Amino acid sequence: MSITVLPKELSELIAAGEVIERPASVIKELVENSIDAGARRITVEIRNGGSVYMRITDDGCGIAPEEVPTAFLRHATSKILEKADLDNIHTLGFRGEALASVAAVGRVEMLTKQAGAEYGVRYQIEGGTECGFERTGCPEGTTIVIRDLFFNVPARQKFLKKDVTESNAVSAIVQKIALSHPEIAFTLIRDHRREFHAAGDGTLYSAIYAVYGRTFAQDLLPVSYSEDGISLEGYVVKPLYAKNNRSLQTFFINGRYVKSVTCSVALEEAYRTLVMTGKFPACVLMLTVPPETVDVNVHPAKAAVRFTDEKRVSSAVFFAVKNALMQNGLIYDFQMRPPADWQHAPKEPEPAFTDAPLPPVPPLEPVQPVHPAPQPVQAETPVPTAKPVSVGNVRVTVHAPEPEESVTMHSPKLEYGAAPAAPEPVAEQETPSAFAGFDLLQDTAAAKPAVPEQAPALVQEEQPRIRVIGEAFTNYILAQAGDSLYIIDKHAAHERVLFEQFRDASRTPDSQMILNSSELLLSVAEFDALQANQEALQQRGFVFDFSNPPYVAVCAVPVVCASLNLDELVLELAENLVLGKQNLESTQLEDALHTMACKAAIRAGDKNDLSELQALAEAVFANEQIRHCPHGRPVLFELTRHEIEKQFKRV
Repeated sequence: MSITVLPKELSELIAAGEVIERPASVIKELVENSIDAGARRITVEIRNGGSVYMRITDDGCGIAPEEVPTAFLRHATSKILEKADLDNIHTLGFRGEALASVAAVGRVEMLTKQAGAEYGVRYQIEGGTECGFERTGCPEGTTIVIRDLFFNVPARQKFLKKDVTESNAVSAIVQKIALSHPEIAFTLIRDHRREFHAAGDGTLYSAIYAVYGRTFAQDLLPVSYSEDGISLEGYVVKPLYAKNNRSLQTFFINGRYVKSVTCSVALEEAYRTLVMTGKFPACVLMLTVPPETVDVNVHPAKAAVRFTDEKRVSSAVFFAVKNALMQNGLIYDFQMRPPADWQHAPKEPEPAFTDAPLPPVPPLEPVQPVHPAPQPVQAETPVPTAKPVSVGNVRVTVHAPEPEESVTMHSPKLEYGAAPAAPEPVAEQETPSAFAGFDLLQDTAAAKPAVPEQAPALVQEEQPRIRVIGEAFTNYILAQAGDSLYIIDKHAAHERVLFEQFRDASRTPDSQMILNSSELLLSVAEFDALQANQEALQQRGFVFDFSNPPYVAVCAVPVVCASLNLDELVLELAENLVLGKQNLESTQLEDALHTMACKAAIRAGDKNDLSELQALAEAVFANEQIRHCPHGRPVLFELTRHEIEKQFKRV
């Protein structure tokens, strides 16, 4: 067997396969070159999915006539000059492979002209062979036309999918690039029909509206965060409108669209207990990080990146999203419009959408939690913020209860702040047996801190309190506060109250020794993961015996976990540690707490008196964390007086 050097034509085809996989790959590479050239307007046109015809036109700086042939040589680039430049990349392209790869597998024609030049250049190349070079008249900028992609690689051509599939892939990549650069006007023409247009007004919300439409855009919350050299801007979707898959999780690193598992995991961790099981949050997030901390030279397609400090990036994404969610009350407006109205923009009070630049989406007005009742939301009310502690462990500041007379519930341990005067006092009676789990709320009330002396000065007497006025279908609490009617799911609310209590107890756990514990067989990876994290596990109240590998024996667990199936719990902990989730609060430990809270909470159909419902309503409004149950279902909806009167034609 002899070793020979491959001919240039064959090596070019092999190298092109790493960069050019389908028409969408060509569009991505050439549009990124247009952006690097300073273009303000970019037009993309495709026919038959791009396999027959593609055209990319921009108004960038153009290419000097004498440099046009050089641009089609492999590893010819103007972006980097020396090794040190790889650690400080500010452009989208830098490898110098795109034009050479496209020319190797297609028939390419380029028209380019620099600003102020009298003539432009028309250059033709097919299958890596130059076919024409001449002066010509053309507009300033660059136009590249690619015909018959993979004409000389039939094996690759037959693996292309249907035209509609390839066209959709091109549309998706153009839209994502348009999101990454909202200051550039993009137009996509598909089979002689304009499919997409972004105005390029520099507003990210406007670009999102153009790409995903009104329905998606109106369900967004703004994100703005900066810490430790990393800044994030963008939008995340409200938890109630989470999607069925991760296709709408869009991340940009320094203006480059990438697929990042690190960012995706941090995003979903921020939404933990806020979205339904099987649902995924959506986002458009722009991350700006120091260029030396990210490696974009992982793959020729530049779709994946590596971070020098993934934990730092993960924490930034988590806290940015978590703070955005916390700064918005997440009390959803109850929709009473009939289905026919969903197809038309309402006349009042929302203005009709026009082609004018769209303003940034306004954040939701948060509900200021004041115990025992919420205060009406004022425009100038500052949004409460929470100082981040650690990933998966976010503490929310709850206002101290107002120092007024207290109402003692039927259970001698359960006390809350002053309740509104009822027409008739509720007679003493025994708590129904079906409501036994509700007694766990007592500890929360008893553990509240003393009221600061200055607290009464912050509370206005005329501000309304939450007042339960009834119950619907033996499952939903009807409560009034100010000019709003709140509908509370009592099972979901009580489940979240208990979960918060369990989780708080697990953060500073008391361990319970396990006598005669049986040994559990683990895989080598699971055993090593537990052993490597035994110090962190001990801080959480877990103590294991590792003296007989790969068997592990449970010596102690947190008291809150003592009633669980310990074998299943240990296996879940080990499995998540193997997957790299070092923070125990983001593992299946919380899922176990979910199960405990769900089993202990009151059920739909349980009969509860008005005082018990009042206590639960106050507990919900006193804690901003209680806006979703641990499984992500919303706890309460708001129906304003204005909306009710609209239904009765009073306004």
